[in-house]
Amino acid sequence: MSTDKKKPSLYERLGGIYAIAAVVDTFLDRVMVAPELNANPLVDEAHHRVPKAGFKYLVTEMVGEATGGPQRYTGKSMAESHKHLNISPSEWVVFAGIFKAVLDEYKVPEAEQAELFAIVGTTRGDIVVENPVAAKAS
Repeated sequence: MSTDKKKPSLYERLGGIYAIAAVVDTFLDRVMVAPELNANPLVDEAHHRVPKAGFKYLVTEMVGEATGGPQRYTGKSMAESHKHLNISPSEWVVFAGIFKAVLDEYKVPEAEQAELFAIVGTTRGDIVVENPVAAKAS
């Protein structure tokens, strides 16, 4: 008889959708008003064009699915929803710093934070424009 237990999913270890929604709520409240991010006029315009509640819903849905929950993300692809925003590598660093601060505030353990950052990292190529100056000219 095996005593091996299946490791709970990241979704379960994070506390499920209610805990994820709380983190997303706080995180997006901060992202949407971050002066370093809103200095990019395209990001600033998007932050004011998109209804906050819907944005939070879709991100919560996405995180739920990405961490092994039953949710299914129904929004646009990361490339479709971000490439036109001309997000720079330095803006990505600010975004990641805000995310880390919120995870710390909610006392998300380091192992789970590492898994979350690995998931978020897979989207970087679809979100960040490596040479924003050249992208503006095209």
